[in-house]
Amino acid sequence: QVQLVESGGGLVQAGGSLRLSCAASGRTFSAYAMGWFRQAPGKERQFVAAISWTTGYTYYAGSVKGRFTISRDNAKNTVYLQMNSLKPEDTAVYYCAAAFAYGTTWWKGEEYDYWGQGTQVTVSS
Repeated sequence: QVQLVESGGGLVQAGGSLRLSCAASGRTFSAYAMGWFRQAPGKERQFVAAISWTTGYTYYAGSVKGRFTISRDNAKNTVYLQMNSLKPEDTAVYYCAAAFAYGTTWWKGEEYDYWGQGTQVTVSS
């Protein structure tokens, strides 16, 4: 089993920054990829960013590219999402997810194996 715990959410004004963390535990951690997704009230879950656990290759949704940065610290089994130039439309619950199958389609949440409980990010205008 793998446990994922997100932290770092909160309330920030438009244009501000937040850094989310996702700490993984439970077994020797060697995921194929780690991803961040978000879900706003009344909307479907949306892919935000993903990173290869081994190579560090990153992939972003167009709506956040250039503003958000995903990174990982393998020694700490932690993945981060640095969010800059936040907009009110970034308001959502942010979830971290882990995929262990080689070839997982990074933007497809249904292909991820484990999920965190989510952390709320609210951006005021």
